[in-house]
Amino acid sequence: MPDIYKVKASVLHREELEGPPSWLDATLTLLGAEALSLRPGSAAVMTRLADILVLQTIRAWLERDEDRRPGWLGALGDPDIGRALVLIHRCAEERWTVASLASEVQLSRSVFAERFSRLVGMPPMQYVTRWRMSLARSWMREERMSASEAAYRLGYSSEAAFSRAFKRHLQVPPGVLRRGT
Repeated sequence: MPDIYKVKASVLHREELEGPPSWLDATLTLLGAEALSLRPGSAAVMTRLADILVLQTIRAWLERDEDRRPGWLGALGDPDIGRALVLIHRCAEERWTVASLASEVQLSRSVFAERFSRLVGMPPMQYVTRWRMSLARSWMREERMSASEAAYRLGYSSEAAFSRAFKRHLQVPPGVLRRGT
């Protein structure tokens, strides 16, 4: 087995993993055995093992290099901001404010806003809106959902308010996206 395992956009050197961890050698051994045996189901097993390899490598990288964690992914490591992100993702329709999110994670509004902005790379309400627009875009493309249904599902007071926010963040009106033009 080679001594360097590469992750695109970064190189994870085996030596930097302090050891290398037992999961790495075990996963690579299983992956190699499946590739050589080509038994029924080997392709499915190799796919799952590759998934495990990628996820475990990302975990090792996140645990090893706290200063280089990108955006919301790195912010998940902070117990308070991570909890706020989970709330935003699970309850996108909630009428979140900086104060309500701060209250949910038991921080002052100013401490929450500063820490969220620093760790995520944008203010909390900008992140909430961006997440909502990402959901809406996905629903409209993949589920052919109407703008009014997306607006309702995301808790907007009106389709017009939703459409303005959608156009401001995605530079196209919702109808254009839904038509696929």
